[in-house]
Amino acid sequence: MTPSELVRALYENCLNPRLLDRLPDYLSETFVGSNGEQGPSGFRQTVERMFTAFPDLRFEIEDLLADGDKVCVRWRFEAAHFGPLSGIAPTGKTAVQHGIGIYQSHEGKLTRAWLQVDRLGVLQQIGAVTL
Repeated sequence: MTPSELVRALYENCLNPRLLDRLPDYLSETFVGSNGEQGPSGFRQTVERMFTAFPDLRFEIEDLLADGDKVCVRWRFEAAHFGPLSGIAPTGKTAVQHGIGIYQSHEGKLTRAWLQVDRLGVLQQIGAVTL
């Protein structure tokens, strides 16, 4: 699988259908996430928190660009806040989030991720923060 196929499959065949037991198929044991998550289990904890807060969350890949062993993905989701999010009680409000991730691969697995997301925008949309 090419690095871009690997990233697309992570989102479409693992994250969106909630088949998180498949994470080791995509992430190396030495994987390091953007928040310092270690391995597939660390990444799983991060995405499970998002899926708990937004049970209908589904990533839409808008762009996927590759250069060598790195892949940049631009995605969005629109989902309702029906579970706790960082201590914030569910509001039932819908939020749209845009994000960009850069993944690095080695020998057919993802080894590193850097993510930029609009967390403040989500918190504003669910009414947890006002400016």
